[in-house]
Amino acid sequence: MGGISNRMKEIKRRRHRREKVAHFKSKLAKASPSEKQVIAEKLRKLTEGCDTLIASMGLEAK
Repeated sequence: MGGISNRMKEIKRRRHRREKVAHFKSKLAKASPSEKQVIAEKLRKLTEGCDTLIASMGLEAK
């Protein structure tokens, strides 16, 4: 009876989040203000720790 353990599922989710965050960081350099807001919304949906990520990337609502 095979299957993926809960530990491996969590590791996979973490790797996916890390790759997505790196992708968003690379897009920020050329992003317009409206695109930055879209990226912030996507980060909010992606992870629970979005507040610290958004603050470190400078995407806070002003």
